[in-house]
Amino acid sequence: MAYLFLLGAITAEVIGTSLLKATQGFTRLGPTVALVVAYVAAFALLSQAVKEIPVGVAYAMWSGLGTAAIVGIGAVFLGEPLSPVKILGVGLVIAGVVILNLGGTH
Repeated sequence: MAYLFLLGAITAEVIGTSLLKATQGFTRLGPTVALVVAYVAAFALLSQAVKEIPVGVAYAMWSGLGTAAIVGIGAVFLGEPLSPVKILGVGLVIAGVVILNLGGTH
């Protein structure tokens, strides 16, 4: 169940971060409210996940996988360029998350 909370936290964080540009510096009410709700949900779900998952592993997965997802969303939906260096960086982030998990949480 903890990993479902973590997946929900990652999803909520990605939604919130995806809305950052739409807030136009927090001057648009709708996107700003949605962003705040998404971030509150992300932290609430993350707090539930760390009851069973070590906080270092949970945070690494939350931030790392969220970062990778945001890079993809930026490239596909926001027209942000994907350079070989950016792709390598995301690959290293994902590798770091995998290594942390292979290191064992027990």
